[in-house]
Amino acid sequence: MRFGLSLPHYGFSLADGAPITFDAMAVWARRAEDLGFDSLWISDHFFYSFARYGADPAPIAAVEPLTAIAGLAAVTARIRLGTLVLGAPFRHPSIVAKMAATIDGISGGRLDLGVGAGWFEEEFSAFGYPYGSTGERFDSLEETLQVLQALLPGEPATMQGSTISLRDARLVPAPVQRRLPVWVGGKGGPRLLQLAARYADGWNSVWRWTPEAYGARAAYAREACDRIGRDPSTFRLSVGLYSLTGDSDEAFRQVFERGRASMPGGAMRDETEASWRADTLSGTPQQIIERVEAFEAIGVEEIVVAPWVLPFTVHEPDQVDLFARSVIARLRAARASA
Repeated sequence: MRFGLSLPHYGFSLADGAPITFDAMAVWARRAEDLGFDSLWISDHFFYSFARYGADPAPIAAVEPLTAIAGLAAVTARIRLGTLVLGAPFRHPSIVAKMAATIDGISGGRLDLGVGAGWFEEEFSAFGYPYGSTGERFDSLEETLQVLQALLPGEPATMQGSTISLRDARLVPAPVQRRLPVWVGGKGGPRLLQLAARYADGWNSVWRWTPEAYGARAAYAREACDRIGRDPSTFRLSVGLYSLTGDSDEAFRQVFERGRASMPGGAMRDETEASWRADTLSGTPQQIIERVEAFEAIGVEEIVVAPWVLPFTVHEPDQVDLFARSVIARLRAARASA
């Protein structure tokens, strides 16, 4: 199992409430690398809002992911860097492919490219993008995936999509990786998984999943691979999960209460320890390891850890250190000695 960290990159992401800056992101990127995380992930919003939690709807600062990853590639050495996920309607897919190839070169072949359909209507309206229907946004996602599939191998590509045409287009220089991984991100409805099976390396979904529910959607994705003649074993699985860790049951109870109290708009007022544990990566280290093994048993290769009750937030830095020490290091030591 590989472990990623959802990197802080919003105005609410840092423990001290300080404004988000690239320097702060770089500090956490290097710290995650030193702690043994395998990857870092950044989402894609023009701004964030707590309106969905019943709190202040004012726009919250957000960092653009591709330019940020290009910078992070230059200040890290080993850790992989990914988007979780790009909103397909926001950028022409040929530009996305060109940027991806360049970032892959800067990083020495460490980029993972996640794409999705987009969901936050307010940012579409604010920045002049037509929100349209879910089907229209999925059409944009499909065409983006088609263009990426055509261009990322680095060979001349010609295709005719519904709105985009390529005529002997080629990425020069090509990505460093022979196959730059492309992920489709989303809840896992039939059309999304069908698109992932046809055009992508794998599927990611976040932030609350039980192994059973995720496994059912993964089984559907494998069936979709079968239907188009793709070997299901080539379809990769990744899941992002909220995580609260305590050295003991009592320590977990305390961090859970702090997390619940910090949630904007009192959105966790009805949450219990049991309900939170049920579909997150939370509890004592042993309980978390058992949950990791349950996801591993259904074929998940990477878990992206969100170490708080909000995504892309490091509210308590000790949570990151504790997870790395008591879960990642412990699992690796056990497997090295097996």
